[in-house]
Amino acid sequence: MRVRNYPLIVKVISSAVIGIDSYPVDVEVDISAGLPQFSTVGLPDVAVRESKDRIKAAIKNSGYRFPRNHITVNLAPADIKKEGTGFDLPIAVGILTAEGVIKSEFFKDYILTGELSLDGRVKGVQGVISAAFQAKEMGIKGIIVPAENALEAAMVEAIAVIPVNTLPDVVEFFNGTKEIEPLKLDIAEIFKRSLCYPFDFSEIRGQDQAKRALEVAAGGGHNIIMVGPPGSGKTMLAQRLSTILPGLSFEEAIETTKIFSVAGLLDKKETLLGTRPFRAPHHTISDAGLVGGGHVPKPGEISLAHHGVLFLDELPEFKKNVLEALRQPLENGYVTITRSSVTATYPARFMLVAAMNPCPCGYYGDPHKDCRCSPQQIHQYQARISGPLLDRIDIHIEVPSIRYKDLVGKDAGESSEIIEERIVRARARQKKRFDGHDTLLNAGMSDKQIKECCIIDEDSRKLIEMAIDKLGFSARAYTRILKVARTIADLEEEKDIRSCHIAEAIQYRNLDRRMI
Repeated sequence: MRVRNYPLIVKVISSAVIGIDSYPVDVEVDISAGLPQFSTVGLPDVAVRESKDRIKAAIKNSGYRFPRNHITVNLAPADIKKEGTGFDLPIAVGILTAEGVIKSEFFKDYILTGELSLDGRVKGVQGVISAAFQAKEMGIKGIIVPAENALEAAMVEAIAVIPVNTLPDVVEFFNGTKEIEPLKLDIAEIFKRSLCYPFDFSEIRGQDQAKRALEVAAGGGHNIIMVGPPGSGKTMLAQRLSTILPGLSFEEAIETTKIFSVAGLLDKKETLLGTRPFRAPHHTISDAGLVGGGHVPKPGEISLAHHGVLFLDELPEFKKNVLEALRQPLENGYVTITRSSVTATYPARFMLVAAMNPCPCGYYGDPHKDCRCSPQQIHQYQARISGPLLDRIDIHIEVPSIRYKDLVGKDAGESSEIIEERIVRARARQKKRFDGHDTLLNAGMSDKQIKECCIIDEDSRKLIEMAIDKLGFSARAYTRILKVARTIADLEEEKDIRSCHIAEAIQYRNLDRRMI
């Protein structure tokens, strides 16, 4: 009988992701006497169960012997479902260690993750940056990752990131016969290079009122809806909103990068997302695609827009259940997805920018083109947006057809940089005002904070009373007007809300006035 002088039970550290954060997984490999069999326990999903065929082929094709014994792989903790292909590499390392191919236990200093191809190459996986943060939190030496994920993992400081291309690279590294230098990056320089937008506010011709409304929305974090005919520039305006928002902090950039990494949407050449995301899903999207979900929970468009802008064009064309699913994330800033074996929470703090035509044909109220829609058609079209959703949109603005002289004019508007400076100052005032509270911006003020921070004089009170009596504004419009007026005052660096601020805020309730 063959006598083995090496351990038959090996533990390798790997990781898995719930939401956007990683947690450690102990990959325990046991090789015992018995009929050849490869079983994986610990709530593995289909991709993990199928790994045995990939691992067997990868080990053989890399020139190593695959054991003809009973192999049991346990993924602990065993009460959380394990998903993805990132366990291929740690399982293979466990088997090769148990077989004596890897002669040291150097691997205990690293988290291992990676998918194996049949020829032994190590392929990229999702959520590597989260795994790198997990390695740092655990205080271990570093992480071994596929070479194509190395740039992403190297954004985490104070750990060694070892990029590998093949399974033999890993074996030789652990046996000390091959030296692989940890990848190091100039993170500050990368972050600086990533702060660049392809658009600028100065490119927008005309539409002064709409540009002002977007500035106010950005100043207080208010959601906004633009109503106008086709071709009036609604999409162009929305695309440039991100450029006037305050720049992402490094922590915000890391959080955004984590979401894209977990979703598998991070460009392998981009190590960090330094600009605020702009997401514009098509109106045919499902509720799972928008808010996240699926059999294997994945972040949806609202989480991919975290710290940025979610643009919903042709808002009435979205399915009703899709729009209603937005209500809870707009209120809480996160979305929780529950499945039988896992509950995942994804951040979803974004600015909603919606756009719609005033009617099915798009020309209701246009002075240059006749509307072909009946009053009933217009009412049915506008009624597709529910009151509770509209209640979460502070600013309604008309975007009329652009005039020819504005289109060909030579005068460029203000640049994004100049507008951003005003918004940064306004948000600084709000940060000071809400210091010690969960509220971040004026848009998130509670009723109590509105009473404390939105005190108005008699002239302002009369203006609001007239708006409610003459224009038919609802009670919900009243609090929205006060919030927006507070932001306008902050942009003008005014301590008190004045009647001119209230008057401008009233102008941003166009949809309330024109609903048929």
